[in-house]
Amino acid sequence: MAYRFWERTRHHLHDFTSLKTVTFGDESTVAPNRFASVISIIALFAIWGAFTGSVITPLHVPGPFVGDASFTYTARNAAGEIDDATVYMRVYRVGEEVPLPETSADQTGFAVDDALKIGAWRSVLSRPNENDVGGNEDSYSLIAIDGQPIAPGGTVRFSDGDVTMTSKGSLSIKPDKGWQMEPIWLPAPEAVVSRLGEIATDGYKNVSLWEHLGYSLGRVIAGFVIGSIIGIPLGYAMGLSNWFRGWFDPIVEFMRPVPPLALIPLIIIWFGIGEEGKVILLFLAALWIMTISARAGVSGVRISKVHAAYSLGASKWQILRHVIVPNSLPEIFTGARVAMGVCWGTVVAAELVAADRGAGMMIVNASKFQLTDIVILGIILIGIIGYGIDILMRIAEKWLVPWKGRG
Repeated sequence: MAYRFWERTRHHLHDFTSLKTVTFGDESTVAPNRFASVISIIALFAIWGAFTGSVITPLHVPGPFVGDASFTYTARNAAGEIDDATVYMRVYRVGEEVPLPETSADQTGFAVDDALKIGAWRSVLSRPNENDVGGNEDSYSLIAIDGQPIAPGGTVRFSDGDVTMTSKGSLSIKPDKGWQMEPIWLPAPEAVVSRLGEIATDGYKNVSLWEHLGYSLGRVIAGFVIGSIIGIPLGYAMGLSNWFRGWFDPIVEFMRPVPPLALIPLIIIWFGIGEEGKVILLFLAALWIMTISARAGVSGVRISKVHAAYSLGASKWQILRHVIVPNSLPEIFTGARVAMGVCWGTVVAAELVAADRGAGMMIVNASKFQLTDIVILGIILIGIIGYGIDILMRIAEKWLVPWKGRG
C-alpha cells in the first residue's frame, strides 16, 4: 500500500516528462524504480548469505557435513581370511579444536579400526594397509566398503560422503561438501563487514583505509580529467574538420579496442613505475572513449538546427557555441560515465605496478594470501565509490543539460 501511494505521488509530479503523451521508446522518460533497486540489493545479499551460511538470512542452501560418521571396510589377508574394521570420522569446521573419535576396544581380527579428524570441505587418507595386522604383505587387499565391492581407482558412496581407493590401496575420504562456499573462497557478509571495521580502525599494510581509497580516487580523477581535456576537443575537431578526421581517425579506431592492460609493459618501459605511469595508463583508458563520445555528439546534432542558425546570420563560432556544444553534451556525459567506469576498472591493474597505496594494491596484495574477505571488501568499496561518482555525474548532467530528451 505504501509503495502504491509513493508511486502515485511520484507520477503526479509536474515535470517535463509528466507532460509527454508518448513515452514508450523515449529513453528520457525511463527512470529507475527505487523499490525494484532495493529489492535487487536485498536479493543479492540474500543469495550471498544463503551460499555462505550467513546469520543475516534464515534460508541457506545445504552446507558441508559436520559431525561424526563412519563406514566399514572388508579386507582379505595373505592367508585368505576376511575381516571387517570400521573407520570413525569426526568432521569439524576448520579452525575448531576437536578430539579424535573413539574406536571400539574389543577387536580380535587382523583388521583394526581407525579414527580420523577431517576439516569440512577437506579430504583425508586412511591407510588400512599400514593400520591392519599383515597389511603390508603383497596379498593383502581391500575388497568392499559397507558391503559394496571396491577396487583401485573405484569410488563408493557411504552415508555422508565418498570413498575412493588409490592405486596403493589407501582410502581417500571426502565428506559431503554441500552447496555452500568455503569461507576461504567466499566469506559471509558479516565477515566482510567485520574486516571493514578492522581495516577502518587499524589500516592495511600500515596505511589507513581512507588513504588507500584516496590514492585510488586521486589517480582515477587525474587520468579521467586529463583524458577529457584532450579527448573532448579532439573529438570536436574530428567531427568538424575533414583534415582532423582523416589524420586522427585511424589512430583513434586503432587504439580504441586495445585494452589498457595490454599497455602496462610499455608504460613501465617508457614512464617507469612511479605515479606518472599509473596516471598515464588511466589517461589512455579515458582518452579514446571521450574522443569518440565528443565526435558522436557532433555527428548527432540535427542539421536542421545548424541551418536555422545560419539563416539567422550566426557565425561558425556562434554555431559551435550555441548549437553544436549544447546538443553534443548528452553524448559527452554518457561517454564520461563510461570512461569513469573503465578508469575504475583499470585502477586495479594500474596499481599492480609497484604501488604501496591504493584500493587496487590492497586487493592484489590480499589475493596473494587468499584473504578473500579483503578482496571482496575492496571490490565493494570500489563499486560504491564508482556508483557514487556516476550518481554525481547524472545530477550534473540534469543540471547542465536540462534540455536532454526535449528534441
